[in-house]
Amino acid sequence: MRYAICFTPPASDPLSLVAANWLGRNVFSGDVTEAPAVRGLGIHEIAFHTAVPRRYGFHGVLKAPFHLSADMSESQLLRDLMRFSGTVLPFRMPRLEVARLGNFYSLLPNRPCEQIQYLASAIVQEFDRFRAPLSEADIERSDTDGLSAAQFANLHRWGNPYVMDEFRFHMPVTGPINTIDMPRIEPALRMIFEPVLREPVMVSNVALMIEEGTGGPFRVHSLHPMGKVSARKTA
Repeated sequence: MRYAICFTPPASDPLSLVAANWLGRNVFSGDVTEAPAVRGLGIHEIAFHTAVPRRYGFHGVLKAPFHLSADMSESQLLRDLMRFSGTVLPFRMPRLEVARLGNFYSLLPNRPCEQIQYLASAIVQEFDRFRAPLSEADIERSDTDGLSAAQFANLHRWGNPYVMDEFRFHMPVTGPINTIDMPRIEPALRMIFEPVLREPVMVSNVALMIEEGTGGPFRVHSLHPMGKVSARKTA
């Protein structure tokens, strides 16, 4: 079993509902969802292109999946995540947009967001003590030949190359897409997601996600509200 600390909107948020339908699985309930009707894309083609993000569910990673250290427990992780979340004020992230990262598509803030960068870096540092060290096999699977010096150092220090200055917040909505398919996939993504991407995104919870068995799908275990209770009541 692995854990991850992420951001995802509440289950009832319109963005969560649209993303669950597109990916074919609800990250909160684990229920299979019906693919939307998209002109020029069959349901089997959508299922193929969303297979990778469907397993992880709709989320933006803040601390990548990790095994618990042998001297740590899930209850300790939950307690400390609840405490930590209460020390960080909620904020609005700039409006998200459909964008291509390499050969896959994600939802990204349309301009840099210092708050989400800070939140991710703080979580990586604060919760590193919960992470079991990487094995040699884990490091070999990380394709170290393609990493920069900074990314290689991050891998060995934090267990993930893409943290701190190398971090870029994104919410994946496809797996790898062939160049020949991009002219059909990108307009479909814009048609589906843009109606629910018109406003900035409120970041007011941190999600603890759990992998269901080895290699199984991830689901939201719990949402941890950000900010002090008194501040949330008057917000």
